[in-house]
Amino acid sequence: MAKCEKCKKRKAKRYCIALGESLCPLCCGLLREKEIHCPPDCSFLVQHKPYQNKRILEKKQTSLSAKDLSGEDILKDERMAWLAFHIEIPLKEFAEKKDSFKDIDAILALEYAKEKVDKGKRVLFFPNEKIGPKNDVGEAIYQNIEECRYEKKIILPGVNDIYREEEKIKCLERIILSVKFWAKGSFEDRNYIQQLIERFAHLKELSTQKKIIT
Repeated sequence: MAKCEKCKKRKAKRYCIALGESLCPLCCGLLREKEIHCPPDCSFLVQHKPYQNKRILEKKQTSLSAKDLSGEDILKDERMAWLAFHIEIPLKEFAEKKDSFKDIDAILALEYAKEKVDKGKRVLFFPNEKIGPKNDVGEAIYQNIEECRYEKKIILPGVNDIYREEEKIKCLERIILSVKFWAKGSFEDRNYIQQLIERFAHLKELSTQKKIIT
């Protein structure tokens, strides 16, 4: 049996229709929907996706310290709250358009954006496909994060406050924890989504300021 085209070590037991190459099960699992945009009819994707989603839901957010989780909420800082506001905008807008968008979809989108910020890896697309990114909402969140700038009260000409990578990841992880808190284990429902929509409606009604504390 031929060797895996990626690691060149283990036996290639799976044919990847996206790459047109044979992979070992380990490389297939590691690259699936991370560096490879797997087509939806891939049998390995269909077989393992429920397990992958379960692992994402159970994933611990390691960038947040005990201090961050013990009452000194990072979102009490206006600068971080401003970034969180821009992260949640795509979630709110997409959820308003699509009733089938659930709390689990919010987590998957946030994890997509987090991984893209963390690793900066480009996804390999199936040669003949004409669809967009594998997670449209996650991509929108990522773009918002990359473009977000915090405007200080005293602004010098040509100067804006760019967020560091670790700040972006911490903010994403904090929102993921918020989704899990509001979902209360019912990830196929819209518990977080509903409070998100209500919160934005309340902010729109009460606030006329540019800086919004979420």
